[in-house]
Amino acid sequence: MSINQELLEILACPRCKGDLELTPQEDGLICRPCELVYPIQEEIPIMLEEEAINLEDWPG
Repeated sequence: MSINQELLEILACPRCKGDLELTPQEDGLICRPCELVYPIQEEIPIMLEEEAINLEDWPG
């Protein structure tokens, strides 16, 4: 499972509008300034703040 690189380049954190990076397992998108991970489910990033997980709680 891998997210399209072009999509990754245009996605931004909904909270701070900052850049995102893939988790090492490519199952989430990390916003370092907000310390949040937006999960990727079935190759679709879930870009809702209420679905985001704190970076320190992310299982990866």
